[in-house]
Amino acid sequence: MTNEDFMNALKQAGMTLTDAQLAQFEQYYELLVTTNASVNLTAITEKSEVYLKHFYDSLTVAFYEKNLQDGEHSLIDIGTGAGFPAIPLKIAFPNLKITLVDALQKRVKFLQTVVDELKLSDVTIVHGRAEDIGQNPTFREQFDYATARAVARTSVLAEYTLPFVHIGGEFLVMKGAAAQQELADGQKALQTLGGKLRDEYAFELPNGDSRFIQIVDKVTKTPKKYPRQAGTPSKKPIA
Repeated sequence: MTNEDFMNALKQAGMTLTDAQLAQFEQYYELLVTTNASVNLTAITEKSEVYLKHFYDSLTVAFYEKNLQDGEHSLIDIGTGAGFPAIPLKIAFPNLKITLVDALQKRVKFLQTVVDELKLSDVTIVHGRAEDIGQNPTFREQFDYATARAVARTSVLAEYTLPFVHIGGEFLVMKGAAAQQELADGQKALQTLGGKLRDEYAFELPNGDSRFIQIVDKVTKTPKKYPRQAGTPSKKPIA
């Protein structure tokens, strides 16, 4: 995906980026590949692949949850890694207030560099594990949206994310071909943690890769025992 392909694909989805925003994506790419030479951020470094599989893919969630495009909504990105999907969403929709959570200090340092160099405002970067931060009253049930990308299967991911979402907010699930099976396996977890599936959208990236966006409403408060202590959700998923 060339820069022009990226811009045109977004236009077809109803998104128009300014020259300044396109320049921010280019700067983000340069920072990513430069830092990746010494810090393991991503296995995808070829420019066309980054634009397709990181930048464009990150923005697809806003094709289906269009409220992300308007107003000053808050979104927390769990296990954000190199900043996907939250930083592309922030570039595209500057009014979005994002919180980035990652457990590795080297990635946190990279994220701070990106925020500083791109002059992004209303961005909070938190170093730590979701299981610990999810019990912190500063963050617990404070967000309109929570999401995560390529972190864990849905049954585990729900415990990492839903504790951060207030009632009436949404857990935005971004998955590939295994999405529906993971959702079926994760129904008990969603119910236990206060979530209820509202919508599911299937689509393909321009290269034909299968993708799903599942929108889970937060309908009841998450019981205080969740998230459990670090490591437990992945070892003993709610089932």
